[in-house]
Amino acid sequence: MNEDLTLRELGESAINLAVQNVLDGGGPFGAIVVKDGKIIASGANSVTTTNDPTAHAEVIAIRNACKVLNDFQLTDCILITSCEPCPMCLGASYWARVKAVYYIASKDDAAKAGFDDSFIYRELDLPHSDRSIPFIKMDMSNFNAPFDTWENLEEKRLY
Repeated sequence: MNEDLTLRELGESAINLAVQNVLDGGGPFGAIVVKDGKIIASGANSVTTTNDPTAHAEVIAIRNACKVLNDFQLTDCILITSCEPCPMCLGASYWARVKAVYYIASKDDAAKAGFDDSFIYRELDLPHSDRSIPFIKMDMSNFNAPFDTWENLEEKRLY
């Protein structure tokens, strides 16, 4: 079996997960994490079924894979998702340090189905005060206390 066929089969798994999730009352997104050619974790969108706006398929799959591997980094893993990741899931992919993300439907395809995240990309370029949700920096004298504590900690696990 060649790599393209393997990736295609894995892509079918992500699509099937998303379709089944819709039939089960969830959103139309599925994701799998693959290591050494094997699916080690999966996730399906459960935003509305759990009332959790962060319960995107990719985030759930990443969380599950980290539990399986007992690690917060997925450097030897690939993420395969039924749709191009939103900004939050894109960020999660970078923080997890996956070695590649394969996606099937595009963000434009998602937008046509009512899942348009383009406003978030536009918001990121705006000054904090011009965003639809204002981001207001608080002036606190001890603003750096958490970072000072971290830097002075002798035994820490870097990430």
